[in-house]
Amino acid sequence: MESDTRLSVASAINCTHMRVLGIDCGGTYTGYGVVEMHSGGRLVCLTCGAIKLSPRDPLARRLARIYDGLGALIVEHQPNEVAIEGIFYALNVKSALKLGQVRGVAMLAAAAAGLDVAEYSPLTIKSSVVGYGRAEKQQVQDMVTRLLGLDEPPEPMDASDALAIAICHLHTAATLARQGAVAR
Repeated sequence: MESDTRLSVASAINCTHMRVLGIDCGGTYTGYGVVEMHSGGRLVCLTCGAIKLSPRDPLARRLARIYDGLGALIVEHQPNEVAIEGIFYALNVKSALKLGQVRGVAMLAAAAAGLDVAEYSPLTIKSSVVGYGRAEKQQVQDMVTRLLGLDEPPEPMDASDALAIAICHLHTAATLARQGAVAR
């Protein structure tokens, strides 16, 4: 399911205008979300959804679908930067390898468009959005819905995770901008 929502909410963060594509890499669904932060800290969700992949397709075809889908999103929404979830440890080696391939394709799509890619740990993303690094997926989805002033939670869950990644990057960029202004 894909939603295209244009809602905003005031945030306590002050930052100049910035647009971020957040990507939640996955083997079945790769979530995406484009969020803008306007001056004054207002957060706006431009779009979110997921690229659904068929497990019956060969891996190369699934990776090409992710690359093409993310490339189209980048062309349409013109983000300033891309943020993805960083590498984490997995017990299942096959799953970790597949996830690594999806992450590589996401990074390639961003780099091919000349965009910088920021990586954040799951703990950092949850802490930034919910205030607690061990928050459950439902808590993240609820907070993303509130921060963006959405009428209903983003679906699928991968879309709300991607929005959380974008929000985390925007919060981090705003903090770094404030620190830079203080240091001057």
